[in-house]
Amino acid sequence: MRIALVVIGVLLLGGLLLGLKLLGSRNDLVVKREAIEGSWAQVDVALQRRADLIPNLVSTVKGYAKQENEIFTNIANARAAMGGARTPADKIAANGQLDSALSRLLVVVENYPNLKSNENFMRLQDELAGTENRIAIERRKYNDIVKDYNTTRDLFPTNIAASIFNFARNDAYFKTDPGARTAPKVDFNK
Repeated sequence: MRIALVVIGVLLLGGLLLGLKLLGSRNDLVVKREAIEGSWAQVDVALQRRADLIPNLVSTVKGYAKQENEIFTNIANARAAMGGARTPADKIAANGQLDSALSRLLVVVENYPNLKSNENFMRLQDELAGTENRIAIERRKYNDIVKDYNTTRDLFPTNIAASIFNFARNDAYFKTDPGARTAPKVDFNK
């Protein structure tokens, strides 16, 4: 009888410790999920700042480059996509579209030397460059936090708690555009 009580006590203690470990794992996942939300908010703020700077930049360029309407339309469409995006994955996709439109705008700027010397344009371009740096930093932080969450979620025994408490994997990472990996050709003979 005494052995049975000891076995029951050990089983209850083991069950209690396992339950506490599962609850601790759940709490860790909640903290990491909230860190993702907070980090995403910082990315969102930086993206919004860039989206707010773009109309001023476009207005300045429009005065010099009236025939470049397609680029201005692409930028307007990309900004609209950013404004309409609701989930991080949608915003990441819209951000890629905006990156592409902005890079085409900067190529157009190279064709207008007077524009490059315009003080208002230079100030806006500097602000945009600073914002792009902030976006890059916030993207990296966000990706790191998402990676940490996913790693923790997939490790044993936290993966058991993740399954029990329905913590889904988060795959909304910022990724490089495939075209960005190709180095541009520089030809000084032209």
